[in-house]
Amino acid sequence: MPELNWVGKAKVITHHLDVPFRVLDRQYSFDERGQKTDDNGSPNMIIHGDNLEALKALLPQYEGRIDCVYIDPPYNTGNEGWVYNDNVNDPRIKKWLGDVVGKEGEDLSRHDKWLCMMYPRLRLLHKLLAPTGVIFISIDDNEFASLGKIMDEIFGPSNRLAYAPVRSEPSGGKDKTALRTGHEYLLIYSKGDQSMLAMEEKESGALNLSDSFGPYKKGRELRKWGATSDRSDRPTLWFPVTAPNGAVVLPVKNDGTEGYWRWGKDHRGMAQILENPGFAHWELTPYDKGVSVDGETERWVPYEKIREVRSSFGWNTWLDGYGTNAEATAVIKAIFGSKKFDTPKPLSLLEWLVALNSNPNAIVLDSFAGSGTTAQAVLNLNKRDGGNRSFILVELGDYAEEVTAERVRRVINGYSGETSEEVVLFEQKLTLGALKNAPEILAEATKVADSAVGVYTTVSRPKVVTKVAGKTGSSFVQVVATHTREFDVSGTGGSFSFYELGEPLLVDGTLNPAVPAERIRDYIWFTETQTTAPEVSSETHPYFLGTDRHVAYHFIYEVDEVTNLGRKYIASLSPEVVSDALVIYADTCTLSDQELLTLNITFKKIPRDITRL
Repeated sequence: MPELNWVGKAKVITHHLDVPFRVLDRQYSFDERGQKTDDNGSPNMIIHGDNLEALKALLPQYEGRIDCVYIDPPYNTGNEGWVYNDNVNDPRIKKWLGDVVGKEGEDLSRHDKWLCMMYPRLRLLHKLLAPTGVIFISIDDNEFASLGKIMDEIFGPSNRLAYAPVRSEPSGGKDKTALRTGHEYLLIYSKGDQSMLAMEEKESGALNLSDSFGPYKKGRELRKWGATSDRSDRPTLWFPVTAPNGAVVLPVKNDGTEGYWRWGKDHRGMAQILENPGFAHWELTPYDKGVSVDGETERWVPYEKIREVRSSFGWNTWLDGYGTNAEATAVIKAIFGSKKFDTPKPLSLLEWLVALNSNPNAIVLDSFAGSGTTAQAVLNLNKRDGGNRSFILVELGDYAEEVTAERVRRVINGYSGETSEEVVLFEQKLTLGALKNAPEILAEATKVADSAVGVYTTVSRPKVVTKVAGKTGSSFVQVVATHTREFDVSGTGGSFSFYELGEPLLVDGTLNPAVPAERIRDYIWFTETQTTAPEVSSETHPYFLGTDRHVAYHFIYEVDEVTNLGRKYIASLSPEVVSDALVIYADTCTLSDQELLTLNITFKKIPRDITRL
């Protein structure tokens, strides 16, 4: 497979392994009852900080568990307005490049910098994604080709589901060029298992046939068509099926070559047909002209029987009906009363992406969260279908609290505001003929304006405006009114907790004394068991973490002294803090290998075995 190389790649290709684990410090929790310092147990998270470090901090709890990832990274257009700066010249990124890439980083082009910034983040997102998960990435022409190459490298080209064009500017965009690109792209990749992707439900048409089981409609032929449809492509799907008249039918193509069935023997539909041929629709169909198989020029062909009025179809990936940039801005204005964010994503697009995962309990991650559209999409869907999806947002910008979190608060509680609609009440083109009747036109326009006063919020006096189409323009007399209406949007309900990136867990290979022991205990428990740490009283045993699946875990740690796993420690253990097996962390161990084996203890050395988790 061709690979993309760039200046600095060698330094960042494994950099995600060197990113320090940081603890996540919860600042507050929010729900419909308000904002409190107490933890409300919400699975929804908004994290303020560098997404590279935030993604690493999420690994202990979420590796392999994220069902849906959506990111809207900087498009690298060369503009300076974004938090990373769209040409990746933000001081924080420049410092990071200097630390990681070294002096070589001074010679990077903006495209090299962008790739260096994206690569380790994508590697961490890949680790976080569940086996059945899907990642969606918004991008435009500036880095579309490069992003596709590194996604193929990290996720594999066989897991590339689609490069979907998204119509974002119906007018074609603002470029004053012969070819205006009014679209962006969604790069969509899976991790291999696509079983959780929902299908589009459509009307399947009339059930115009019937059998002893009831009405049905003829569906697809059960033999695989198209490319890679030879028997050698899927040899296990070549097997005999019995037709209603007792004939043995194999998936032979029209040209007489061997193919294969679309369904295996264990598929519910095929299992029914193998037991009773009446579950399939059968037609006697000729081979291609001049073709015969075993002396026969025709054979029985089975088709699926569709008994539902609605059927499932794959989604069309030409996305031109899922909101525009203008609609995204309108949603922001409705929530805040002003344009608080320059580049929001359409809410309807994000709702569609999240709903593509059929799991109603899906965990959705957006590590370039921006204004928080992804969180609103999750909350809206939960309210709509009763789902229990959760979201994790990561945002570096200083607006993470006042825009991202504030938007989520308003969506949870509901919000109100007003919208203004402009209406043209009168319009007369000023042709030479019309100019001769200028007094009459002005009088008519004035009459319209006067009669509209009190009906609309504002009404303009008659005015002359010019409309330009191409290289020509025309003048008109207009009266324009605005109609303002108030609106109320009910809250979705829900909750979230807001986090800041805290101290690194390890400093120079040793446990950071600034990190509370309780946080380290929680980290070790989760990396060992993949479950939330239980509440264990210190009176039970000061170093006991808990028991999970017949294994008792202990973490013998003191900030200012060396700890030891020895006979004295074993003697201190009561029956309630031991189990069939033990995993014990300590600085040193003075038990012999035979003693460890006899007691069924796995010793893990601090900090060596913590860095390996």
